[in-house]
Amino acid sequence: MAFEDIKVRSYDGDLDRARLELLERRCEVGPSQHVFLFTDTMGDPISRIRNCPLYIMLVAELNHELIGAIQGTIKVATMKDLAKVGYILGLRVSPLHRRKGIGSSLVQHLEQWFIGNQVDYAYMATEKDNNASVNLFVNKLHYIKFRTPAILVHPVRSQPLKISSKIDIFKINEENAEYLYRSYMGLTDFFPTDIDKVLRNKLSLGTWVACDQGGRDQFGQNGHFPTNWAMLSVWDSGGLFKLRIGKAPDSCLVYSKVSKLLDKVFACFNMPTLLCNMFEPFGFYFLYGVHHEGPVSGNMVKALCNYVHNMARVGVDCKMVVTEVGSYDERVRPHIPHWRLLSCLEDLWCIKALKSDERESINELTRIPQTRPLFVDPREV
Repeated sequence: MAFEDIKVRSYDGDLDRARLELLERRCEVGPSQHVFLFTDTMGDPISRIRNCPLYIMLVAELNHELIGAIQGTIKVATMKDLAKVGYILGLRVSPLHRRKGIGSSLVQHLEQWFIGNQVDYAYMATEKDNNASVNLFVNKLHYIKFRTPAILVHPVRSQPLKISSKIDIFKINEENAEYLYRSYMGLTDFFPTDIDKVLRNKLSLGTWVACDQGGRDQFGQNGHFPTNWAMLSVWDSGGLFKLRIGKAPDSCLVYSKVSKLLDKVFACFNMPTLLCNMFEPFGFYFLYGVHHEGPVSGNMVKALCNYVHNMARVGVDCKMVVTEVGSYDERVRPHIPHWRLLSCLEDLWCIKALKSDERESINELTRIPQTRPLFVDPREV
């Protein structure tokens, strides 16, 4: 195959939609060597990035066959100072055409689009143990390892989770949520300057706060807040695309067949309803903007997670609650319910300066201890 035979161009919905769906089904993604998550974009391959301020999808074509794709988004966010950042996601190469430079070509074409739009930094996320991806971005394309947050996945159970009666949970409006986020997370890495648009997006179901019982009425009055409190927002990712579990081990396949019966007979065991319909597409809620204040605020985070889980139980097809937290949140991770089998405890974020005058800044950023918090934009999940 001659490299020059490969054509990289912008995505054409009329021409590429069906072929991209086929490519997506051929490319499994997921944190486990046994369990993979397949995405179902419901006929809209760019659904994952459509809510971003600026976005593009590129495809690689060979002899009229679509053999690769990549997506990119651009926003203004906090990176020590405000900067224009480009996010790389959705890199797919057909299994029959891997290790032929197609992935590198797609990334480089996307970087040129970033540069044309005055982007300061490009960044991407992959599994820490994904050797092929790490080799491509770090060794070949000179990205620098930056952060190792955890993606925590919790299947929705058939029974509601308990919430302490000593904790008040209440919803706040978008204006108050924006104020709290700008006040407490405005200096967080990757915090988007257009947080107001994120909060007002139709996929953002709202923002909730937890505090000690009796603290609701006085919360935020005259700028005063209780010693311990937490907040988070919920994004309905299932409104954009669905997931499906595949290639599970035999034990899980058996569990899938019998769990419906067990749910009815042994409801007290609290078995996840996800495993009842393992191979059917399902949606999920993504928790973003998780913030906590106070020495025992982890209890507030747990209460909020349980509250959202109980919301998901009555959703149409929501079978998972997902969040991503940085190393800064090590003290609160144990309070976030999750399954290790489906979670990725060390996701890897890599970053690259696209302007020569930013290269020293990137070295400073990577030297900053990972105790700094991290904001994960739900539009890029």
